[in-house]
Amino acid sequence: MSIPIVSNSSIAIIGLGYVGLPLAVEFSKKYSVIGFDINTDRVLALQKGEDETLQTTASEIKEHPHLQFTSTLATIKDCTIYIVTVPTPVDALKNPDLKPLLNASEMVGSVLKKGDIVIYESTVYPGCTEEDCVPVLEKVSGLQYNNDFYCGYSPERINPGDKIHALTSIKKVTSGSTTKIAEVVNALYASIITAGTHKVSSIKVAEASKSIENAQRDINISFVNELALIFDKMEIDTQEVLEAAATKWNFLPFKPGLVGGHCIGVDPYYLAYKAKQLGHNPQVILSGREVNDQMSSFVANKMVRLLQKNKVDKPGAKLLVLGVTFKENCPDTRNSKVFEIVHQLKSLGYYVSTFDPFANALEVQSKYQIELATQLEKYDGILITVAHDFFKSFDYSSLMNTPESVIFDTKSILDKKIVTARL
Repeated sequence: MSIPIVSNSSIAIIGLGYVGLPLAVEFSKKYSVIGFDINTDRVLALQKGEDETLQTTASEIKEHPHLQFTSTLATIKDCTIYIVTVPTPVDALKNPDLKPLLNASEMVGSVLKKGDIVIYESTVYPGCTEEDCVPVLEKVSGLQYNNDFYCGYSPERINPGDKIHALTSIKKVTSGSTTKIAEVVNALYASIITAGTHKVSSIKVAEASKSIENAQRDINISFVNELALIFDKMEIDTQEVLEAAATKWNFLPFKPGLVGGHCIGVDPYYLAYKAKQLGHNPQVILSGREVNDQMSSFVANKMVRLLQKNKVDKPGAKLLVLGVTFKENCPDTRNSKVFEIVHQLKSLGYYVSTFDPFANALEVQSKYQIELATQLEKYDGILITVAHDFFKSFDYSSLMNTPESVIFDTKSILDKKIVTARL
């Protein structure tokens, strides 16, 4: 069988979002790389060195002569390795939405040749690569799996907005559809990942490892979120309780909060879906999701109670929500729970201004029907929902309509003395 030699490989990265772009930039330091995306505006922006995700800089994009971007499928037909990094969301019923993944597989299949390797990085349930994607590759290409072409799986570990835990500094799990291909895939990633790689025995094991990474975090966060719900009824400061508990050496330092984004709030549903297919009811996983999904409603309701307690709950009261992205210092709004809070407060008759210096205003308006404020006024209530560094230096007294104005800090980024409540 013909297997590509890593040093001579030409790599196509399919999908140029938060995962694909940093991967393309890093691989281009050693290989010829073509970044492909169906979004022509995204490709045109990258060709000019502009990255709206803030994952890379213009100099990082432009300084590598072996990196190019395209939305034309024919451009990648001579590549020997295809790495798929498209999103894997859930639908309205919280079931896996594999359309982007299967569409990407169709496109790759149309240019697939004998000896090529297709590596998936998109987060999926165990078995998805070989049970769902490979049949598409075979059907479109007319080639036979593990005879004419091969596959690998190496789950993405990108942490948007995190400049410390960058791509090369996070150990990479690798796998391949045969023993020899696993070695090729491992060698490919080992050539750019300074933190090293961890080769596993099968694609399914690699898929499962990614599934439990985020499900574990989701469950741990759901526990402290449930504590926040309980302690709120007791009028106990949850943060103070957690700080006290954290003085024990083996206490796990998880914090309550809104769980959104493209990983923690989505990936557990993939594992749960597969478990149900196999006849197992994943009670722990789904109970964690249930708790975390209700936190936006809890935050909105608590804000109302705080306004009432401080006697500033008047008709048309002006509220300010600070932050709409799913995490701090990052423009990513995918699956952000803040929008649910904003819409709930608006439905109750409040005048709600929303401000976020990182979010794309046009995207927020188009997707969520929320207009981001460009100027700040004085408010009866301020709700901090994202821990952007930008918010830590605000003069909050200048934003308060009266001394009784509420400051509800869900991220605990401000001094306890100046806030009305924390989550």
